Amino acid sequence: MVDESGTDGLLGPAGHRLVPAWSAPARARAWAAELAARHRSASQEVLRNPHLTESWAQSAVRADRLLTAVQNLIGPDVAVENTFLVIKWPGRSFEVPWHQDGINDRLELDPDRSVAAWLALTDADVTSGCLHVAPGSQRAGYLPYGAEDATGASRGRALQTRISDATRGVPVPVDAGSGLLMDVRLLHRSLSNRGDQVRVGLNIRFVAPGGVRMRDGSSPSLTPISGAGW
Repeated sequence: MVDESGTDGLLGPAGHRLVPAWSAPARARAWAAELAARHRSASQEVLRNPHLTESWAQSAVRADRLLTAVQNLIGPDVAVENTFLVIKWPGRSFEVPWHQDGINDRLELDPDRSVAAWLALTDADVTSGCLHVAPGSQRAGYLPYGAEDATGASRGRALQTRISDATRGVPVPVDAGSGLLMDVRLLHRSLSNRGDQVRVGLNIRFVAPGGVRMRDGSSPSLTPISGAGW
């Protein structure tokens, strides 16, 4: 896979772009309310790959405005490589450290053939734990990473990118039913929810044919969404 460091990438100098109104806000909030009610008793924070089993997630990854925006970046043949739902409960410590979506021990995504999406099912602002991004950080390419320090949370230890303490993020508030597209190399994180309402978001990795290099020798598990190139 070609080293893409030093390039702005598909999303330009900032490395991210708003996707307005991929869903009607009321519909997104209704999904969030149902999910919060279902998972509140166990205080579940992360649900992995809901697009494989949950009808709401299957609808979300195929939303017309979202899919069109993705196709405009990586072409007509689009598949989902991974999704995970993140629930930030009010008043509960849950920080997601600085990381890049396109690399882990299992795989590396081609920045020219992939894009990450973050969809807000509830309003996400600074108080409730919206994403913070480091604009332009994608130009550094993929960076060294490792597991975060032990958290004691049931979600386990997330991967974090090794970065300078001087790195500063910009908060990106997003309303329910809207979202962000991000370069898969863009550094981003989120802080704990200090508000009084649950914050719910869906993370998606979209890929085009040839967009995944498996680092662990396995085969990619893809869910085709559009096109005939699969």
